[in-house]
Parts: sequence; structure tokens; C-alpha cells
Amino acid sequence: MHYKLLTLAVAMLALQGCATKKYVHEYVADKLAPVESSIAAHADRAAADHKAQGEQIAGLNGRLTEANSRIADVSGRLAANEDGLASFVREQRGANQQLHSGLTAASKTAQDALDRAVAAGKLTAGKLIYDVVLSDDTLRFMPGKNDLTPPAQVVLDAFAANLKAQNTNLFVEIQGHTDNTGSTAYNHELAYQRAMAVRDYLAMKGGIPLHRLDVISYGETMPVADNKSRDGRKQNRRVVLVVLK
Repeated sequence: MHYKLLTLAVAMLALQGCATKKYVHEYVADKLAPVESSIAAHADRAAADHKAQGEQIAGLNGRLTEANSRIADVSGRLAANEDGLASFVREQRGANQQLHSGLTAASKTAQDALDRAVAAGKLTAGKLIYDVVLSDDTLRFMPGKNDLTPPAQVVLDAFAANLKAQNTNLFVEIQGHTDNTGSTAYNHELAYQRAMAVRDYLAMKGGIPLHRLDVISYGETMPVADNKSRDGRKQNRRVVLVVLK
């Protein structure tokens, strides 16, 4: 009897121990569940943050690459602009030198005209009043010809009218110039014939007395532009009317 009771007591204790252990497990699991959930949530947030940071870094790298590309493009443009500016400066220097040479030539021929007129006793005061350059565009001489075209005659009519309106004893030296196409002798004669054509028109049509007109040919010797270019040659083919007093 006592043996049975003892066995029953042991069994009950065993059952009680199992129940207690199960309770402990359930208790612990219940307490750990929020912690594990929080850890999982933190892990998910960390993974999301890491992914977002990766995407942000990738975006920054992309923008950096684009910025570097733009910088390279701007640098290329600046280099091209520097080359273009250097070329422009060189061209301007050349143009300025050419202009200076042309002005020097024009000034010399005007001074020469003044000196010749003074030496000949044709002036009262002996000074340059102004000069008029009739370029190839204005006179429109045909190649190798000295015939005045209607547009050239209109220009000379206006010049003669203005000269007479001043009502003073002005003297005009008519200077003929050509480009360097052809021989020196040919160009000298051609320039002379063209200047003579202008003188004759001013005397006969413009009413300017012949004693107030003189003619000289410079031929190709006094260019105001580069004869290597078409435009330069056109500028060099001219008749200059130097008005003196």
C-alpha cells in the first residue's frame, strides 16, 4: 500500500515537473517573441537602409560621372575657344598690319601730291584738304580697260559738283593704281590711262578747269591691301582724288 502511494507521488511529481518545464519554455518563448520580432524589424530596416544607401551612392556616382563628362566637354570647348581666339588674334594682327601698311601708302601718296603741287606753284596755302578713293567697285573698269561706266560717271558728277560748290581754288591730283596682275610697265600705263579717263571726264563733263587737275600713275607700286587675295587686288585697283589747297 505504501509502495503504491510512493509510486503515485513520484508520478505526480514527474508530471508536475514536466508541466513546470513546459510552462517555463512557453514563458521564455513568450518573452523572447517581441525581442526576436524587434531584431527582425531592425534587420529589415538595416537591409532597407543599406539598399537605399547603395541606390543613393549609385545615383551619386552616376551624377558624378555625368558631371565629369560635362566638365570634359566644357574643357574641350574652352580649348577650342582658346584656339579660335588665338587664331582670331593672329588674323586681327595681320589685318591691322595690312591696314597700317595701306594707310601708310595712302598717306605717302597724299603727301607726295602736296609736295609736287607746292613745287609746281599750283597752290596758295599748300595743304591737304581731303582725298576720295574710287575703288574698283566704284569705277567698275573692265579688265584691262579705262572706259568709265555709268555708275562711275555718277560718282564723278557728285565729286565735281561738290568741288565747285566750295568756290575755292582747289587743286586735284588724280592718282592711278593697279594690282600686281601683269607686268610693271603694263600696270603703270593702265593706271595712267584710267586716271586720265577720270581727269578728262571731270574737265569735260564736270566743268573743272584742266589747270586745276593733274594726273600721276603709281601702277602697282603702292598697294593698300594684299595682292594675294581677290579682295585685296580689288582694293588695289583704284583711282585716288587728292584735293589740295
